[in-house]
Amino acid sequence: MPEARVDGPVEQRLSWDPRHQPCIPAVALDGTSASYSLCGLLADADELCTIKGTTPGETVAVIEYLLAVCFASTTCPSSPEEWRDWIERKHSLHPASEWLARLPDREWDLFSPTEPLGQNIKLAPDLVRSGTGPAQLVIEHVGDYSQHFDHHHLEHSDPLPVADAFRAMLTQHVYGPYGRARISGSELGPTLTNLAAGRLQARIRVVALGQSLGETLRLNLHPPEGEVGALNLSWTNGAVERRGFRQKATPRMPTGFADLHSTLGRSVLLHPSRGSDGGIVVDRVVIGAGEVLELDPQRHLQDAVFAETLNGQSKPMWPSPTRAQWRDAHALYGAVQKSRTGLFARLRSLPRLSRDPADRGAPYQIWAVGMLANKTLPVAWTQGAYPYAPAMARHLHHASYRGSRIAEYIASSLKRAAVVACETVYPAAHAADEARQLARFDGRWKFWPDAEPSFHHLLDEVIDAGFEDDDDPVSEPLINYADALVTSARTHLARRLDSLPPNNVGHRARARAEQRFEVDMASGKAPAEIRGEIAHD
Repeated sequence: MPEARVDGPVEQRLSWDPRHQPCIPAVALDGTSASYSLCGLLADADELCTIKGTTPGETVAVIEYLLAVCFASTTCPSSPEEWRDWIERKHSLHPASEWLARLPDREWDLFSPTEPLGQNIKLAPDLVRSGTGPAQLVIEHVGDYSQHFDHHHLEHSDPLPVADAFRAMLTQHVYGPYGRARISGSELGPTLTNLAAGRLQARIRVVALGQSLGETLRLNLHPPEGEVGALNLSWTNGAVERRGFRQKATPRMPTGFADLHSTLGRSVLLHPSRGSDGGIVVDRVVIGAGEVLELDPQRHLQDAVFAETLNGQSKPMWPSPTRAQWRDAHALYGAVQKSRTGLFARLRSLPRLSRDPADRGAPYQIWAVGMLANKTLPVAWTQGAYPYAPAMARHLHHASYRGSRIAEYIASSLKRAAVVACETVYPAAHAADEARQLARFDGRWKFWPDAEPSFHHLLDEVIDAGFEDDDDPVSEPLINYADALVTSARTHLARRLDSLPPNNVGHRARARAEQRFEVDMASGKAPAEIRGEIAHD
């Protein structure tokens, strides 16, 4: 097994263990921020509010890793009834922290010369030949692994603090985009360069958030229904038979949930050095293909919400570059209503909470995270957190579905008004100019971002009304929401029309566009709430 990482004189061996070194930023319940070790996170989970990752994807990757540790240590409920008991009694996660601290130190050394944590030591010769600056480890910098979309060049040698590198490596294992690696396959095999998409890269990952990190982990743990599996500590460690790189990978079934949540989605090798302040940094990285899993949708995608593609196939909800995530929040609440197994069925099984005025507000959030990518190029993270209170899934589904329909109707009316203004000002427009000319009067692009806060306020109002045991906590908040969106739309339409010239054509275009919008708002085809009425669908 190769041990040497670099050519040249023998270097002082550096070691770093995330179990005991501060590496994960988190926010305490009192609002203070600090960095915690893995053991510290689990030991203090009920005193911490949340993990504070640099990106939503990094936060998800850390939660995935903590779940893997909990499963591996058998710190997980054994039945649905026990899961509810864990939530209600705030079952401690100290056993997971204690179990983690007892593991052999050599298995948790990020820079072990034989079994580096989370890495593939077989890449040691490639680190010498093909290793580049650590920017390629960070998904937001990585582009297509050739030239970074945010101008961080692969050869840029700025070192990465070791804690940042550790979290970036976890994120790569989960979210790494598909593409071609900058590495030679001459030694390990040609398929080493074929990067498969990470386990969560192409879908929305849903995480139930509690009021503390401990509650968040308990909400997302579940009965393992079989073997828990083992942590994937390094490519050459453990009982799992890793794939080779001489031929295309044959997907393997996870041995359990510890294996699933710690899968090595990339072959990675990091080179450490001392930074200018004496701290450990990573100054070179090499990345190749990792494991490919065969997943059972019912067992391994417990948080997934399935939707149909245009060709009729069913697949987990995916992030969209053209449709804001909140517009599909009703699908999450619908899953809570209808799912028979998995995360959403467990959320539905939670008992209704007390109606003490001090406890108003949502006790939980349904957090949906996805990564937008243009083929091999990561573009942006998309996320949304939607309030959830037990026994209110039906009301929240109705409110979110109607809220989305109302917003979409108003947006389409803004477009129709823009078309009227455009036709008045440009009666003989060329087809090639239509999109640019329409954009001049189209208020939708400002309307949509303004509608989102109103949508979240709508959901909060529904939950507050539900705590008062209102038989209909939805109708009045929906009418108020529709009124706010119509007012916002009028404002954005007026601002777009302000570019019209102060002449007869301009005055006529403004009058016709505003009339078109108002006719739509009063139409019998408009959602009832826009007219101040209650919908009965």
